[in-house]
Amino acid sequence: MSSEMFTVNNLWIMLAGCMVFMMHLGFASLESGLTRAKNTVNILFKNTMIICIGILSYCVIGFSLMYPDAWGLDGILGWAGIGLDPGADGQTSAYDDGFTYYTDFFFQAMFAATAATIVSGAVAERIKLLPFLVYITLIVSISYPITGSWVWGGGWLDEMGFIDFAGSTLVHSVGGWAALAAVIVLGPRLGKYAKDGTVNPIPGHSLPLACIGVFLLWFGWFGFNGGSVLTADADEVSLVLTTTALSAAAGGIAAALVAFFVTKSADLTMALNGILGGLVAITASADLQSPLTAIAIGLIGGGIVVFSVLAFDRIRIDDPVGAISVHGIVGIWGTLAPGIFGAEAGVGQLGTQAVGILAIGAFTLVFAFIAAFAVKALMGFRVDASEEIEGLDLGEHEMSAYPDFQRVYIKSYHAREI
Repeated sequence: MSSEMFTVNNLWIMLAGCMVFMMHLGFASLESGLTRAKNTVNILFKNTMIICIGILSYCVIGFSLMYPDAWGLDGILGWAGIGLDPGADGQTSAYDDGFTYYTDFFFQAMFAATAATIVSGAVAERIKLLPFLVYITLIVSISYPITGSWVWGGGWLDEMGFIDFAGSTLVHSVGGWAALAAVIVLGPRLGKYAKDGTVNPIPGHSLPLACIGVFLLWFGWFGFNGGSVLTADADEVSLVLTTTALSAAAGGIAAALVAFFVTKSADLTMALNGILGGLVAITASADLQSPLTAIAIGLIGGGIVVFSVLAFDRIRIDDPVGAISVHGIVGIWGTLAPGIFGAEAGVGQLGTQAVGILAIGAFTLVFAFIAAFAVKALMGFRVDASEEIEGLDLGEHEMSAYPDFQRVYIKSYHAREI
């Protein structure tokens, strides 16, 4: 490889990492927009701490677990030592010789923090701040890098031929499973589900903010998937950007149409989550798909989002932003997709994909439940009812995101801010 190409590769991957970093602003905007005004500071604080904790913990332990230089359990668990070690010249990454060690770490650290951010929206409006931060530290430091090592670190699933180009399962489903475990341990928000089985909508306070968040995420996803090519090869990167854009657009259209026929309304929140569903769905195989198959994958992913969100409400799993559906359930579909569509499609590949999904899902759920119950036993997990009604901004932070706005209450199943 020429020195010029080495520099160009590094520059593109570092730029892509910066784009992934911007996704955290997208998550913060989306989550705060889809939740109530009285919890906005709490959402923003959690997202601020997640990126800080994610980068630091991935530096200290996560990167070494994910890219081990020695395996202790035959491709299941490995280790490369505490902290970062670029070697004698720092020119060879843990993953590829086409970019530097530090470029590799920077790009991968952004992914690690993304997996943790997915949890934040699902547990919004009723989780204690410090226990949440401890919980996501355990996820991003230990659980995420161990399962990541099975594929991207050269572990046992990589040897089987499991495909997950940029993380439909390794990032998104892992975040979805961790979110599901925490939501089950927490329980639903007060007033969300009536005793007679009625689902009471709890609308977010700012759809413009939610819309901004989704478009920031869509932009950042071009770095998420485009950077995962791991070179600046024009042919490969342009294909990945194209399939990513097409799948997202198809997901938005599918979710909007399905929601219209199911709920008889043009639901903006479903359309926005459909876009994200299309992005999650294509992430496992953006480099393997044609434009037409990318559209098909996105259409299915967007449709799944709508049915999944409604299904979770039926079983009283309260996810204020639909994160479990978008990242967890559609992440499964996206990981199965390369066994159905694209250059590697086939029954054998589909079976390999299923094995990987089940293994990573089972490990993450078990780890997440143990972590959630342990944190709950030691620190508590949920705020009390009075604090939940008043809002976590005042209860956890003693400040308000909108101090000049007057609170208005209506009589309902309980006093609820509108």
